[in-house]
Amino acid sequence: MTTALAHGLFNCDVCQLLNHVDPDDQTCARCGSRLHGRKPGSYQASWAYLAAAAVLYIPANVLPVLHTGSIFSRQTDTIMSGVVHLWETGSWYLAVIVFIASIVVPLAKIMSLSYLLWSAQRGWRRDPLRRARLYRFTHHIGRWSMVDIYVGATLVALVHLGPFANIEPGPAAIAFGAVVVLTMLATMSFDPRLTWDSATAGHD
Repeated sequence: MTTALAHGLFNCDVCQLLNHVDPDDQTCARCGSRLHGRKPGSYQASWAYLAAAAVLYIPANVLPVLHTGSIFSRQTDTIMSGVVHLWETGSWYLAVIVFIASIVVPLAKIMSLSYLLWSAQRGWRRDPLRRARLYRFTHHIGRWSMVDIYVGATLVALVHLGPFANIEPGPAAIAFGAVVVLTMLATMSFDPRLTWDSATAGHD
């Protein structure tokens, strides 16, 4: 197995042009940006974003995400209690969508990225193609975690009738939004080419 890096081919991080690197001028032939064989500080940045996301994942699921109030009662809901309420009221399909998008997907992203980072740093040569596919899948599903925040934001915008009915976002909404953004940044910071580097020069 060979890589573009071994042949002196660098992909520009700005315009995505594949360049044959001149040792005396390591800049992109198209846009003039500085070329790097791999993203500088990829491991450090990805682990930092991922650690922050893992810490915020707990308050995102424990703290209230919505406060619903009226002249008769006031109710506080977490993401999980909202899923349970949707299930009990017969909206099981919405409950499944919110559960997968808001609870399963962020946790799956944290776990899969941790696995990709750890295996690349350990120099695993096992199943590089499968790990590359896992990275692409993780990169594409990340945005769907925002569905719960979109629903909450829509409810807050639509239901605001003073003392009669009112919905306000809770602290978990901020934590959950931060988890989604941080996992997306962790995915973007990780250089998937490191997987192939470990496959050519690592150990099992």
